[in-house]
Amino acid sequence: MAGERYGAQMTSKRWNLMARLAARQQISTSFSRRKRRTRAIAAGMTLLELVIACSILLILATAVLPLARVAVKRRKETELRRDLIEMRDAIDLFKNASDAGKIQVQAGTEGYPPDLDTLVNGVKLAGASDKRVHFLRKIPIDPMTGKKDWGMRSVQDDPDTTSWGGQDVFDVFTKSTGTALNGKKYSDW
Repeated sequence: MAGERYGAQMTSKRWNLMARLAARQQISTSFSRRKRRTRAIAAGMTLLELVIACSILLILATAVLPLARVAVKRRKETELRRDLIEMRDAIDLFKNASDAGKIQVQAGTEGYPPDLDTLVNGVKLAGASDKRVHFLRKIPIDPMTGKKDWGMRSVQDDPDTTSWGGQDVFDVFTKSTGTALNGKKYSDW
């Protein structure tokens, strides 16, 4: 009986041990399932976060695009102002030189250059046959139209005209029909 009892104890110990091992295995299996579920949820959250981040970037990009367009337009307007000032200063220098008698001009031009190319090519100085004076290095490209084609007015033309009479160059303007950021037409600058 004692032997049976010992064998019964051993059997029950074995059963307890086996039951504990099975429980551990079930717990570890359950834990690995939970771990997989957690990974799946975490992967879904990562995708959701990615979609939200892309949405925020898209909204910011659409907000920045109009600002970039305004910046480009402002830069072109600044170039246009600079080019107009440069050419008008050259016309004024030509007029001052002709009024002072430093250069010879044709009769009927009232001392203004016959065209913009004359400001670039230069004119002979009065009293010196081989010396020329240049008033512009080159005719600037109109930033609004992308061409070297500028509108011109002569002294004989009306102040609001857009066609050039061809006698002389009293003023220059852009041939662009666009409107500036301040609401004025570019051709009225």
